[in-house]
Order: sequence, then structure tokens, then C-alpha cells
Amino acid sequence: MTPAEPTRTAPAHTEPTRTEQATAGHVERLWAAVCDRDEHTAAEVVTGAAAAGLAPESVLLDVIAAVQRRVGQEWADNRITVAQEHAATAINERALAALALTAPTPAPTLGTITVACVDGEWHALPARLLAEVLRLRGFRVDYLGAQVPAPHLITHLHRTGPDAVALSSSIATRLPSAHATITACQAAGTPVIAGGAAFGPDGRYARLLGADAWAPDARAAADRLARSPLNRPAGGHQPIDDLPHLADQEYTMVSRTSGQLVKAMLSGLEETIPAMRSYTEAQREYTAQDLAHIVDYLGTALYVDDADLFTGFLTWTAGILTARSVPARFLVPALDLLAAELRDFPRSTALLTAGRSALPARDVPGDHDR
Repeated sequence: MTPAEPTRTAPAHTEPTRTEQATAGHVERLWAAVCDRDEHTAAEVVTGAAAAGLAPESVLLDVIAAVQRRVGQEWADNRITVAQEHAATAINERALAALALTAPTPAPTLGTITVACVDGEWHALPARLLAEVLRLRGFRVDYLGAQVPAPHLITHLHRTGPDAVALSSSIATRLPSAHATITACQAAGTPVIAGGAAFGPDGRYARLLGADAWAPDARAAADRLARSPLNRPAGGHQPIDDLPHLADQEYTMVSRTSGQLVKAMLSGLEETIPAMRSYTEAQREYTAQDLAHIVDYLGTALYVDDADLFTGFLTWTAGILTARSVPARFLVPALDLLAAELRDFPRSTALLTAGRSALPARDVPGDHDR
């Protein structure tokens, strides 16, 4: 330290509490069971944690949910395969079910909540966690599961008359479907609380799409719903009122021609990257899927008129590719080809330019690489 530097006080070290230590131990035991593909031990871990005194809500959110986040991170870092990720999720779901069957729940006195995933959303575990937390808090819960088409959801609302719908989505490309579902629920007189990664870390897309409330996680959602009922929506709302930028029809054109755009990009990449001409049919299919994701996220960014959604997806994808030893620079020619196809669409062009700029500079090829 030089004389000019101010004296700094080292931050106080806080020892973990006994409950935190116990919770961490349960997390490690559940993680080991998940890695061993041992659903019986997984169920014993979570029921044993509750029997040892950890609150069932904490078992759900601080043990099961914590392990599920770790599963997702391990997949992103290419340490487990897609199949292993699916198996781990299934074991967590069965462990959750075991806990739900054994944990005492109070009589439902706080009203009825319908919990559902947006149509096309297959990540159901976050919604299931919320459903069980709400039951523990004293709500009656109708849990409808993954991929609930809006017409089926509305039929259910008319039959059961819940106090609110808790709508879950993890995949941002489901936001247009979420918007339609939110509007349909409100037209049926039922307010909506939205949650899940798709709605943005700060809930910006939930607000944009007209949801009556948003919560960052299951605890916050349960707190909000227990605090006071959501107001019944007023009539006369039109979805186009939320998103006047859709009048330019760019979202509609991109979404309707997505298949053609993917084919054009795939063909162009084969010219740009000669090695692709020797791809197997399976490799071509995987590449087409990756290109379809780019088009889908571009369309969703057009829908919500937010470049951050598109650039965030591209930087995440670059990280995923890097973890799999695939240079992220191969995203650049794909974006350039898509920009050429959409050269007459100003908002699309701006999003693609922003996306290209967001990619790591060291991965952007120079002219000699093209």
C-alpha cells in the first residue's frame, strides 16, 4: 500500500448458519443422486431434508431448484449432454412429487390460482415448483403443466373461475404466444401474473405485454399473490395497443417466411464455408436448427422491439459454441446472409447490425476469412 492509498477495512467474514450448512449438504446429496440417475435416493434426500426440519418450501426452492439451476449450467458448459440434462430434470421432477405427497399442506383458504406454461413452453419444472409453493402457502392450485394452448386454458378458466393465472415461460421465443394468452385470460376476466426467464430479468416483457403482475421467482410470486388479490382486468383492451410498432409488419413477414430464410442462410453458408458441403445429413439438420433459432429470436426481438433480447441470445449462443469448441465467428456469416435477405426491413437490419457488433471481437473474421 502506498501512502496515497486510503486505508481499507476488510469485509467481515460471515460464517454460514447451521440451516445454510444443512441446506448446502442436502443440495450436494441431491446433486449426487441426480448424477447417479438414482431417483429413489433423490426422493429420499428431499423427504429426509423436510423430516430433518428444513421447511418444505425451502426444500423446493433452495434444494431442488438450486440443483436444477446447476443442471442447466452444467449443460451450458458442455459437461453434460442434452440427454443427461433431460434425465436429471426428470429425476428432480420425481423428487418434487415425492415431497409434495409427504409434506403437510394447510387447508386452502387464500383463493384459487391456475398455474400453466405458455403454449410451446416445455420447461415445466419452474411452474411446478410455483404450484407446490402456492399450495404450501394455503392456495388451491390447478396445475395444468407444460405447453398449454390458450383455447384450452380459457375453457378451464370459464369452468373453474380462478382468482388469477400464473403464467410461466422460460423461452423468450414464446413471448408472442404469451401475449395472446395474457390478453385472452384478461378478456375472460382473469388477471395474470407472469414469471420465468422469458419475461426478462426485470420483468420488462411482462409489463410490455400487459400482464397484471410479474415476479422474479416462486417466492416473490407467492408473496405477491398472498399480499392482495390481483385486480380483475377492465374490458376493452386490445393487444395492438401494447405494441404499436407491429404496424410495420416486419414481425409478421419474418415469422411467416422463417423456413425460407433458414434455407437461404443454409445455402449461403455452404458457399461461404466450403467444409459444410461435406456435412452429414445429421450435421445439416443441427445447423438448420441453429439457424432457425437465430430467425426465431430475431422475430421475437421485432415483436417486443428490443435489441437486447436478440444480442443477449447471440452472446449466450457464442458462449455455448465456445464451450463446444466451435468458433463463435461462424455466427457472423449467418447474420450477414440473413441481413442480405432482410435488407428492405429497417428494424430487422438494425437488430442484425447490433447482433453482429455484440459478438466477441476476436471471433469476428476479417475480410481474408470470408
